[in-house]
Amino acid sequence: MEARPEKTVVLGLGNILHSDDGAGAQVVKRLREDARVPEDVSLVEGGTLGLELLPYVWDCSRLIVIDAVDVGEAPGTVVRMSGEELNSLPGTSSVHQLGVSDLLVALRVLQQQPPAVVLLGVQPASTDWSTELSPAVAAAMDCLVAATVRELCQQGQAGSVA
Repeated sequence: MEARPEKTVVLGLGNILHSDDGAGAQVVKRLREDARVPEDVSLVEGGTLGLELLPYVWDCSRLIVIDAVDVGEAPGTVVRMSGEELNSLPGTSSVHQLGVSDLLVALRVLQQQPPAVVLLGVQPASTDWSTELSPAVAAAMDCLVAATVRELCQQGQAGSVA
């Protein structure tokens, strides 16, 4: 098997018309304007495309997914998951019909799972029809952007995000 080229993809998931569900896409928009993001990083606003995102993450060596995930925490709580935490993530944790776990399962089945995968998630307060984030998730955006930049600058350890 050939070695993968070094390719990092930041994938922001979510429907911007469903309030906090759009947090991942909003983070990617902010990262496009952030000078700390290395130029060779692919920033992808994945919306709710599900398995149609496979070509964007194919052959990447590192995948950072940003999404609204229901982990039963207080709204606006930012979490970091990797490794076995992601492998055991139920498909219903994402607030979309097809979530992060479905995309990762497809990559595994196709023998294309990146060696390094991290999910940076935020607990939504609302997924009602709205283009505005809830106050709790809006307040967490700086933390989510900073956590993403930290991931891009170094391989972090699993755990919570402060």
